[in-house]
Amino acid sequence: MDEKIRINKFLSDAGVCSRREADRLAEDERITVNGETASPGMKVSQEDNICIDGKPITIQEKKILILFNKPRGIVCSTRQQRDEMTVTEYLDYPVRIYPIGRLDKESQGLLLLTNEGSLVNRIMKAGNYHEKEYLVTVNRPVTPEFIREMSHGVPILDTVTRPCTVTKTGKNSFRIILTQA
Repeated sequence: MDEKIRINKFLSDAGVCSRREADRLAEDERITVNGETASPGMKVSQEDNICIDGKPITIQEKKILILFNKPRGIVCSTRQQRDEMTVTEYLDYPVRIYPIGRLDKESQGLLLLTNEGSLVNRIMKAGNYHEKEYLVTVNRPVTPEFIREMSHGVPILDTVTRPCTVTKTGKNSFRIILTQA
């Protein structure tokens, strides 16, 4: 017997789009299941005939995980904003993949990309305490006070990270290991 899952998870697992994007497609009545218009939250199985704008969708069997050394100047996004090169445009991979996490445009370093939505969720969920390590160079000397303040948590967007490990590596550089972003 085939297990039923929410339509947005099905489409994410199929490598078609994100769960949020799938919900928008359902709200816009662009998805059909067995010839009927799908609703957000609807449960489906692999046995169902699922289409977006009339095009049949199937779960991809091949799982993809790419380790990529992102250069500076590339944006960690799958959707182009402004006139910037995205990581997916740069790689031009033949299957839809998306980054696990992000690095700022002017940062470089290891980035994981995949077509497996459940892997992204397992890695990105803050409650799983996965460590993220960064080597950072700044435009001022790294002082003991700076290290102490950083180790208490780093403000990022609308939150502050958990206390973290910060180690001075040079006059203007340090290593930071975060467990929440």
